[in-house]
Amino acid sequence: MALYTIGEVAVLCDINPVTLRAWQRRYGLLKPQRTDGGHRLFTDADIDRIREIQRWIDSGVQVSKVRALLYNETEEAHNGWRAQQETVLHYLQEGNLNRLHVWIKECTRDYPARTLNTSLFAPLRRRLQSAQPALLGLLDGVLINHISVCLASARKKNEKGALVIGWNVQDTTQLWLEGWMASQQGWRVDVLPHSLPQVRPEMFEGQTLLVWCGETPTATQQQQLRAWRDDGHPVHLLGI
Repeated sequence: MALYTIGEVAVLCDINPVTLRAWQRRYGLLKPQRTDGGHRLFTDADIDRIREIQRWIDSGVQVSKVRALLYNETEEAHNGWRAQQETVLHYLQEGNLNRLHVWIKECTRDYPARTLNTSLFAPLRRRLQSAQPALLGLLDGVLINHISVCLASARKKNEKGALVIGWNVQDTTQLWLEGWMASQQGWRVDVLPHSLPQVRPEMFEGQTLLVWCGETPTATQQQQLRAWRDDGHPVHLLGI
């Protein structure tokens, strides 16, 4: 029977080890084995369970309600992400940014960055973009501040260094969100906070580049990225 460390599971399932520990300790969703030294070991069945938990969360079920679903209890799944968006919106409208900082920090312990981006922050930011741009600015400031702290913490653990850069994009907050997600995949991330109209890998000699071109990179951008890699430049495309 194959056994995996928490670091190996984090890579296989694209999830932060901190989240795995929270799922075990706070919610009783996982029961890994332990080595004599107390380190967690996960089986293939545990990995299947983790992916099942991820599917429930990605569909909008609150993590506190997943256990009931996993054990076939009667509680039904429901989409809670809209309610989560309304919570963030309430804090913004009240100007209670300190409470919003704390709330986001708590969510980060329960959900991976990718889930929070896809199900909470991205749709809420789209809602605010045209209707309430001032609130969007407040939210973006809180997010960038939180992500900066997360990246600083990840730098102490992650070994693979990379520079996140935007290539001809307007949404620099999403650039930080992409950097956050990359950090949870094991990268020790720095973010170039301003998008570049053109990218020249030779200007960043010795740096691995994680490039974000927006939701849909152009054919020219994709072709150029392939050419850089063929030339031996360590360049990777984010957002796919």
